[in-house]
Amino acid sequence: MLDGGVCSAANWSEVAQKVRGAGADWAISRALLLSYELSVEPVTEADAEDAARLWAIGSRLSLADRLCLALTDRLAATAVTADAAWRDLPNVRMIR
Repeated sequence: MLDGGVCSAANWSEVAQKVRGAGADWAISRALLLSYELSVEPVTEADAEDAARLWAIGSRLSLADRLCLALTDRLAATAVTADAAWRDLPNVRMIR
């Protein structure tokens, strides 16, 4: 699933934070993730505006979630997640 995958720089930061927060070695985790040919895409001005458009009062989508969805839109791709808050969104593949 990761081969050739794409990650928003905002989500990459979240991954690094979670790895470090769990006490794991970020350098090893980073190398492992990049070995799957995962690319990290910058957040563009258009992504930021699209993420703002996706915001709604009471939404369970974080800014990082919305930036991921904006990148998915920009690349005409499918987002892969286990987050139930995404279940009814277009272009989303649930993994559980």
